[in-house]
Amino acid sequence: MENPIKNYTELVEKVDNMKKQDKMDLSSDQDLTIAIMNLVSIEEHFFFTAAKTGKNEYYDLLQEVRKMRGDLLRKIIKEYEGEVWCISKHLLAASMRLMEVGTKQHKMGHKEEAEDLFKKSYDLYSLFWGVNMKIINTDDVKKIDSDALNKHDMEKKGFLGKLGDLVKKAIDCCIE
Repeated sequence: MENPIKNYTELVEKVDNMKKQDKMDLSSDQDLTIAIMNLVSIEEHFFFTAAKTGKNEYYDLLQEVRKMRGDLLRKIIKEYEGEVWCISKHLLAASMRLMEVGTKQHKMGHKEEAEDLFKKSYDLYSLFWGVNMKIINTDDVKKIDSDALNKHDMEKKGFLGKLGDLVKKAIDCCIE
C-alpha cells in the first residue's frame, strides 16, 4: 500500500472528500481533542491532589474523569491496532503540556524557546491526527534525509511539517 503522505495533493483531496462525505466532522473533533487534553490534565491534578492531601476521594474523582475521557476518545478513535489508543492519549497529553510550558516561556519573554515548544506541540497534535485518520502507513515511513519525505520532496519540511500543513488545511475550527 502506498503511503498517501508521499503525494501531498492526493492526500489533501482524500481529506476533503472525507469531509464532504460527512465521515468526519473535523472541527467538532478538534474541539473534542482539546477537551480530552484538558480531561487528561484534570486526571493528573486529581492524582497529585490526592497524593499531596492524603484524601483518597480524589482518586475516585480521577476515575470518573478517566471514564469520561475514555468515552470521548472513543468518539474519535473508532478503530485502532496495537497501542494506538495509548499512543493517541499520550500524543494529546504531551501536546497540551508542551503548549502550556511554551505559554509560560512566552510570558517570561523567552519567545524563541516558546516558539520551539509550540512547534513541537503542534507536531505531536498533527501526528495524533495522522495516526487516527489513517494517513500514516508506518510500513512506508522511511528516513531519506532529515527533512525530506522521499527523494522527490523538494520542500523538505519533514514528515511532521507536511502532516502539520495537512492538519491546517483539513481542520478549520471556524466552520460552524
